[in-house]
Formats: sequence, C-alpha cells, structure tokens
Amino acid sequence: MMHWDQIKTEIQTHLGQQVQRWREHNPRRIYIDIHPDSLLSVAQFLFETLSARFIIASGVDTPRDCIEVLYHFDFQGLPQVLSLRVAVPKSRLEVDSLAPVIKGTFWIEQEIHELFGIVFKNHPDMKHLLLPEDWPEGNYPLRRDL
Repeated sequence: MMHWDQIKTEIQTHLGQQVQRWREHNPRRIYIDIHPDSLLSVAQFLFETLSARFIIASGVDTPRDCIEVLYHFDFQGLPQVLSLRVAVPKSRLEVDSLAPVIKGTFWIEQEIHELFGIVFKNHPDMKHLLLPEDWPEGNYPLRRDL
C-alpha cells in the first residue's frame, strides 16, 4: 500500500502539466483542476497505475460560463479524497466518458448528462436514466441558465 506522500509525488511526476491547479482544501480533501482533454488519461492513471477507487462524480453549474464535473477518488486505507475537477465550457458541453475505463462511472455520467446537458463522448449508452423518455430536448433541470 502506498502512502499519501508517495501518491502525491507520483501524480506530480507523471501528470506534470496536465495538472492545471492543485488545491488542498484540507489534509483530507484535495482538488486537481485539469483540462477536459486530459480527463481520460489522468483518470486512467489514477485508476490503473495508482489503484485509486472511484467513489462518485458530481456536476456543478457555476456562475462562470462552464459546468464543472468532479470525479472523486480515494485510496485504500488512506483518509484522502482526491477530486478531479474539469471545467466544461457551456459553448462546448462535451468531455470524454470514463465508462470505457471505469465501469462505475456509467450511471453517474448518464445522470449528469440528463441534468446538465454534458455529452460524454464514447459513453456506451447515453439514454435517459432519471427523467422520462419524453422529457423536452434541451431542458436540463440543474442548469442555471435554462
């Protein structure tokens, strides 16, 4: 089992410029801001190389012109939760799906798609999960601007 300092060093060494910002909210909550184009490779590194465990993802419609998608991970036996934060511009609401690599993201990406309108590229099935099939196209319940 790796210690947190080892994990932090591995991330900083191997991901380098893919990490736009590293923020330790407190000793147990770490946020890493990454560009949407880096999401798949960064998540795959955490999951496959560092054995991070996917917890859940969440979406936030920010006052800025983007929707943030946060993928939350933990590491067995360690108290830290690491959140990958991706700012997806409202002018181009698409980002790579993690479902082909991390099966546990399948349903939450469907949910975020329905509630915020983000298209998860290469997701195996972007059908409705929560909303009825006849829900109006372009109406996303958790969006501030609609």
